[in-house]
Amino acid sequence: MITPTELPDTIPIFPLAGALLLPRSRLPLHIFEPRYLQMIEDALKTPGRLIGMIQPNVVPGREGPGLQTIGCAGRITQFSETEDGRYMVTLGGVSRFRVLREIEGFNPYRRCDVAWEGFERDLGKDEADDNFNRRKFLDTLGRYFDAQGLSADWDTLKEADDELLINSLSMMLDFDSEDKQALLEAPSLSTRRETLVTLIEYAMRGGGDGEMMQ
Repeated sequence: MITPTELPDTIPIFPLAGALLLPRSRLPLHIFEPRYLQMIEDALKTPGRLIGMIQPNVVPGREGPGLQTIGCAGRITQFSETEDGRYMVTLGGVSRFRVLREIEGFNPYRRCDVAWEGFERDLGKDEADDNFNRRKFLDTLGRYFDAQGLSADWDTLKEADDELLINSLSMMLDFDSEDKQALLEAPSLSTRRETLVTLIEYAMRGGGDGEMMQ
């Protein structure tokens, strides 16, 4: 486990719309662009093997996408190379960070100075959601899955710990980048669960038009 003193001041940044990484969660990635292949190779040479996942953000007057202020760093925990030179990588979520400044340089990928203050809780134990009504939540989730034509292993969902259940759904469900950012920035697990339920219910209303889908 990485300690606060081992978190670096500068990390490579991987802007990927819709891809959400949360602390103590796992995100599989399929890497094929040359600049990100180089990023993976360089990260593997560092002690922490950290990569900062972040949502792109449109900035008026800027060429190319900007970056959201807050992202989440992941440690490369699994790594394999395909015969044609692509990488299959799994990131284990370590801690959220706040972007201080982007570093100009000759790297083909982006790098940023970051601050970890305010996210100390991310390095601790799993969170619990004391106000979690699991039965009501799963009922809402079931109606959402039916509306979307999705299937699920309900026995696994019923048995999953609070954090694993809420964070996994936050990462997996198909929400846009701004919604994913709201889930990332939630200050507690209960707030993330409330945000998740709001997004699910909004989707079942057809994006805000008409009655709740039954």
